[in-house]
Amino acid sequence: MSVSDDSRGARAPRVAAPAEPSNSPSSGGDNHRTPPRRQVLKLGASLLTVSGSSALLAACGGGGGGSSPAFGPLPAPASAPAPAPTPASTSAPAPTPAPPAAAAKISSFALAVMPDTQFYARYATAAESDQYDKRFGSAPFAAQTKWIAANAKALNIPFTIHLGDVVDQVGKPDQWKVADAAMKVLEDAKLPYSVLAGNHDVLKDFDYSVDPVGGTDADRDPTKEPYIQWFGPERAKKQTTFGARDPSGFHEYHVFEAQGQKFMVLSLSWRISAAGIAWARQVIAKNPTLPVVLVNHQLLNIDADGKSPLETDYGRMLWEKLIRDNDQIFMTLNGHHHGAAHLTKTNDFGHKVEEMVVDYQMAYQGGNGLMRLYEFDLTNKQIRVLSFSPWVPQKPANTLNTFDQAVLTTPNEAFVIDVDFAQRFAGFNKSFGTGSATIDSSLVDQARAMILANYKDPATVEQRPAANSDDYPKVANTLAHWRFFGGAVNQPVLPGTVVADVTGNNPLHRDALNQGGIVGAADGDIVWTDDRHYLSAAPGSVRFLNTNKNTPRLSYFLTDAAAPINAQTLENGYTVEAFIKIDKSWASGNQAWMNIMTRDGRRGDLAGYSGGDPESPPMLFAISSLREVQWEVVPSPAGTRAPKANWSGEVIADRWVHVAIVNDPVSHDTTMYVEGAPVLRNASAIPGLATLSATSPWVVGGGSWDGARADGFFGNIGEVRVVAAALTPAQWLTSRKAA
Repeated sequence: MSVSDDSRGARAPRVAAPAEPSNSPSSGGDNHRTPPRRQVLKLGASLLTVSGSSALLAACGGGGGGSSPAFGPLPAPASAPAPAPTPASTSAPAPTPAPPAAAAKISSFALAVMPDTQFYARYATAAESDQYDKRFGSAPFAAQTKWIAANAKALNIPFTIHLGDVVDQVGKPDQWKVADAAMKVLEDAKLPYSVLAGNHDVLKDFDYSVDPVGGTDADRDPTKEPYIQWFGPERAKKQTTFGARDPSGFHEYHVFEAQGQKFMVLSLSWRISAAGIAWARQVIAKNPTLPVVLVNHQLLNIDADGKSPLETDYGRMLWEKLIRDNDQIFMTLNGHHHGAAHLTKTNDFGHKVEEMVVDYQMAYQGGNGLMRLYEFDLTNKQIRVLSFSPWVPQKPANTLNTFDQAVLTTPNEAFVIDVDFAQRFAGFNKSFGTGSATIDSSLVDQARAMILANYKDPATVEQRPAANSDDYPKVANTLAHWRFFGGAVNQPVLPGTVVADVTGNNPLHRDALNQGGIVGAADGDIVWTDDRHYLSAAPGSVRFLNTNKNTPRLSYFLTDAAAPINAQTLENGYTVEAFIKIDKSWASGNQAWMNIMTRDGRRGDLAGYSGGDPESPPMLFAISSLREVQWEVVPSPAGTRAPKANWSGEVIADRWVHVAIVNDPVSHDTTMYVEGAPVLRNASAIPGLATLSATSPWVVGGGSWDGARADGFFGNIGEVRVVAAALTPAQWLTSRKAA
């Protein structure tokens, strides 16, 4: 799943739309376009901070081909110390110390699991400026498969599982070429794998909760589906583990053997039909002694806290129609939903079924190469889970930051499941055994040691809170700096209240209630608070309450018609900063596409405008239907011009974040930073910010649509600063005043 998928609820069917801007996070190709921004239940929803250690891991060798470990052999164990010499006066020799007992070997194997690779495929193409290679000299998709190929023998990995969303835009052949080359690494190494089509890999994408009948494999023409063309049955048949594909060509099963035991991997593509489920049941019935790992693109979700499991309608359907009465299914894996969670359910036989979701696409750099190993320790009756990135250690050391984590350590990323395999499988396979103890030690421990070998944590910069309200860098070329504090906590910011601009040139004022089509707004819809980002020097913020796009109800601040900033086009580069916190009650249906800041006017009225949503303002600093930060602007130079956008990953609600948008004065490339980390989806060659007129105001906390007020903010806004220069991080509001 990705930017065109709503990870927290239902989505509307895709509809035709104007061609997307080149940097829009569309999830479709020629037949799979992103709908206009105003369709708030947009089909479709990068920076969700992956929980865990914030330590940076310095680079070391990367994985190539062959069978030797990508990061070199494990360090040899230290030899036992030599016994001390016997003193001359001793009449009898001292006893020789017994050698240390050799650790008992275990019977164990590991499955490699690759969650949604869609952004890895997209942003490794020329159409997206080869962002990975250009910046890091390597790309995460290939890094994953090369690591598996290099370490499969050492780590006893008999099989690899891909969770779907192989590409981001189904109609873009270059993305399929990236995926093709990456997966061919496994084929060349004779390492079998299963793959399935996610919602981004099919031409028609309908969520089950929106349409439980349409949009299944039964509605597709396999001859027209890129997934079948690139990863069809003929390609799958070349693998030694391949069992069969169903008649639609989308679903497949494999049987692999490890430690003398056989397992089935049953991979079901996006939106399986009734006929597909019947086929899956038949496959299981024809292999009555095999434990089954069921793989889907969607099954389990993650709750709003980012860690608790949340069942989906589709997952419940699969439970009722396929899982609960099939005792052979002991474990399910899926991607699609952003993050990771684990749920244990009990089937009709009284046995546990372990359901796990993992998808890192909205993490730093589209997932940062993160993947998993699932170790099956048959001796100690455990499944051990390791979440790690083989790509992070390959990155140049000077590109690493606190979002680069080679091994994740939080409970939902590193955990152990106790499973008495023989007992669990006894109902259908009484002969299932432990197998031969041929493995020296835990494979997860070995893999972790490989990834972390020879690492040195780079020094981290400790950011300190402000000593006082003046403790921040003052910078030249500041056009406006609005700091929202000064009133009594929890009291209304009354209409007409003026918020000073630090420069003195461009004060804001809260607009009168219920202007431009707004209904039901009240004084208390904006209140003063002492809540703030820990790195903001301003001692408070304003909180926007009761915003609902369906009512429509919102409140906002405006610059005066004569404010100098209204005429600014910032063609020599700029920096825009804001501290924001999305309200914990945020819901896509009520607050999607809410604005942090805009400039008034219809962008379609700009001379030479070419692009979608002409009713939108010329500048959008907003929160999408998936809580992504959107920076979308029309360049200022006259002539044919279209909007271009930067997009963050999903921003967690009820958590302060600092956003900085920096436009380079020479290249006019724009980079968005969230909490100091550059996002993956940035835009290039965008000079300036278009304005409709010198009297078109800037709006904080709201926007407009076709001339009417719309899309108000819901949550807190702390400080906003606009500077006519490209600032470095040391000059941002998160830094401290020079001594």
